[in-house]
Amino acid sequence: MDPSPIPPGRELDRAHRRRRILMIAFWVFTFVVAATGNTLTTRIDVQRNGLVYPTWQIATNEFTSIFISLLMLPFLLRACDRWPLHADTWRRRLPLYVLGSVAWSAVHIVGMDLLRWFFYGVRGSHYEPGSWVVQAIYEYLKDVRTFFLIVAVCHMVEWFGRRTRGEASLLDAPDEGPAIESVERPERFLVRKLGRDFLVATADIEWAQSAGNYVNLRVRGRDYPLRSTLAALETKLDPAVFVRAHRSYLVQIGQVTSIEPLDAGDARLHMADGTVLPCSRRYRESLRAAAAGVEPALARA
Repeated sequence: MDPSPIPPGRELDRAHRRRRILMIAFWVFTFVVAATGNTLTTRIDVQRNGLVYPTWQIATNEFTSIFISLLMLPFLLRACDRWPLHADTWRRRLPLYVLGSVAWSAVHIVGMDLLRWFFYGVRGSHYEPGSWVVQAIYEYLKDVRTFFLIVAVCHMVEWFGRRTRGEASLLDAPDEGPAIESVERPERFLVRKLGRDFLVATADIEWAQSAGNYVNLRVRGRDYPLRSTLAALETKLDPAVFVRAHRSYLVQIGQVTSIEPLDAGDARLHMADGTVLPCSRRYRESLRAAAAGVEPALARA
């Protein structure tokens, strides 16, 4: 079993988790405020029209709706992370999000109806949703707006987070003249941060960590997300310099100061900046072999 990596070196992950917590808190606040407002305005409309509609029924209808939405929220946020909409992916992924909105609405309807039947029954009343077809159409027209609003806000927040911290990309070939370097073996990466561009030397990359649709490039204590898979990045880097140590990590061998053996053939890599990374049994021997000709010397396990 692969050993769990030991922080530090996870600033980007921590920032992402903070944004996720703030995102959930934002939507909890938004939904609760909306449900409270809808309860009050519906109560006023009922009184104006002289209808008999108890306040507890109005509140039950509103809060059962937001409760089910909030239960589904983490799954939608995770889907946004797993299948982000980018300029090169939105055409094939947007239909999946449309299907997702239908599933969201179906679960929402079934869930809130079950809760309403329960709470109405506790109060000695009977909940009647009416025609299922009419309810499905009515609720979907509302749910699809909520669904895509959440998707849009999630993507906007993640985009802003990457923009603030800096996002790496391969240098594009120039419009005129020869490329500065081979696209197959880049010597530099372009980092865009707050509207400014910086060049990061490939030799300065200490390690790369897989993170969903991105790879976090570790450079001088900072993480820069690169839209790529770890396997694709590995093919572009010099195999004599960058070696796979784990299914989620690619390390610059010159940044490894020692290998700490663990049970079952796994190991921990102690990096030059003090960070400890996992090394799985599958990659341990190839990493040690690659380190044989590297200066500075690697303390052998």
